[in-house]
Amino acid sequence: MQSLTPFHTFHLPVNANSIIEYQNVEQLLTAWQSAKQAKQPILLLGQGSNVLFTEDFAGVVLINKMTGFVHHQDQDFHYLHVQGGQNWHALVQSALKQGIYGLENLALIPGVAGSAPIQNIGAYGVEFAQVCDFVEVVNLQTGEVSRLTKDECQFGYRESIFKHEYKEGFAIISVGLKLPKVWKPVLTYGSLTQFDPQSVTAQQVFDEVCAVRSSKLPNPDEFGNAGSFFKNPVISAEDFAQLQASFPHIPHYPQADGSVKLAAGWLIDQCDLKGFQVGGAAVHTQQALVLINKENATGMDIVHLAKAVRQRVREKFGVELHPEVRFMGRNGEIDSEAITR
Repeated sequence: MQSLTPFHTFHLPVNANSIIEYQNVEQLLTAWQSAKQAKQPILLLGQGSNVLFTEDFAGVVLINKMTGFVHHQDQDFHYLHVQGGQNWHALVQSALKQGIYGLENLALIPGVAGSAPIQNIGAYGVEFAQVCDFVEVVNLQTGEVSRLTKDECQFGYRESIFKHEYKEGFAIISVGLKLPKVWKPVLTYGSLTQFDPQSVTAQQVFDEVCAVRSSKLPNPDEFGNAGSFFKNPVISAEDFAQLQASFPHIPHYPQADGSVKLAAGWLIDQCDLKGFQVGGAAVHTQQALVLINKENATGMDIVHLAKAVRQRVREKFGVELHPEVRFMGRNGEIDSEAITR
């Protein structure tokens, strides 16, 4: 058994049968196919920033260490071809230094580039789908490499084809980003609305996003966490009208299809759950959307805490929260909805 504690940001005391780092597609295929032949469960991992291990993993964990990116451009766009194991925040920083703008709202999101399409990561009014050109995958059984266009990725809110048809037997090896040279700031969320769109710089947006995220999100090396634990719920306009009648000051974000997105952190905060603790797991005192490994928590401590949070929000608001973090059991991913219901 090998310790998984350094390989995921919750830093829970869990193990795997073996952990293998790969730096190219050939190493990935060799490791995956040998694990398959040995009938071992297999988990592909980047930086483990969106994973909760509920127990020891009885198989092989493959860690993506394929890093770096290539830049080319035409008259209107910058194109970045980014290796799947490239640290996402480091990519955002490098692009900014090179005068390539459009990723700054996505600063300080933990994890690697290859994980970004799975969740369709997003923050401060920008989602990965808006900057995606293609996603490159390898069929782990045949070794065939293919590219999916942005449309083929079937992106939605924290949703993509990589959670469905491409969930098993495929690995994301790189992503392609397409960023317009005529930069338009996205200033629709939070403190970004204070900036003047005519004069603001990409660096100012980046700095503000980093400052806000740093003030709210604990350093995983201090308190293990996976960032936002729950998705922001999206409800119908009719349901929202009823909710707003009871809670006039509820933050809300109308969506293009007529539905309304709510702020999960606000809902949890209104239930007086900041600091609430189950075993060694707690709701973070600065940002209620974050569950932390406060005092040597186990995976099941965090599961029970998530269940309690969902129940309190359901009772007070009649709104269902859905985990954003992926839950891993002994043999692979398990249903986070069912285990925290």
